[in-house]
Amino acid sequence: MLTIGQLAAYIGVTAKTIRVYHAKGLLPEPPRDASGYRRYSAADAIELIKIRTLAEAGVPLARIRELRSGGELRSALQRIDDDLSARIDGLRATRERLRQLADGQLSALPEPVVAFLSRLRDLGFSERWVTLQNDLWLLVFATHPSTARVSFEDQSSMLDDPTLLSLVLEYDGLHDMLPDDPRVDALAEKLVSATRARYGPDLPAYEGGSAIPALVQGAVNASSPAWRRLDTLIRERLR
Repeated sequence: MLTIGQLAAYIGVTAKTIRVYHAKGLLPEPPRDASGYRRYSAADAIELIKIRTLAEAGVPLARIRELRSGGELRSALQRIDDDLSARIDGLRATRERLRQLADGQLSALPEPVVAFLSRLRDLGFSERWVTLQNDLWLLVFATHPSTARVSFEDQSSMLDDPTLLSLVLEYDGLHDMLPDDPRVDALAEKLVSATRARYGPDLPAYEGGSAIPALVQGAVNASSPAWRRLDTLIRERLR
């Protein structure tokens, strides 16, 4: 027969842990001897090993008590194993995203948008424009998942039209110009004509009167006084 200290040393836990298991009803308290000490048997040691194994596997003590008292230990352990497998997969995915973040590659955007951004670089757009497009589509897809893909396909198809592509490249190139540069007015006129030819009287709109389009355009305008004046001119001429 073992004392609580001896049992703790053999099994690799503390005496305090054993007392917690007693208090939680996981391990029955053995009777005391004539000197008032608890004396533990081999059966107690075996039970303690099982409890410790479950606890080290991450099973909550309350759940261990249910498992130890019920008759479906094997199926319950299988469910716990399945839960642990799911958690492991989730942690691996999180780890991979952290590695991507460390490498500057993290993207919450769909693969077609990532390919679109890469294509912008190949077509001669500035890295500033590519970064801006990344951030804006990130905002659109996060706030309007039901319509973002349609809007994206509409915008990305512009790259297949040489005339529209030329206008967007010109838009990118105006970034560092003065707002009153004549090229700003000239591009505004060309963009208004192209917009009317592409959409007619029905300009594209977001669902539910969303504030996101204004927020997106505001982010664009904030980065360049020339872009801000260009947007103002376009809006005035489309009315």
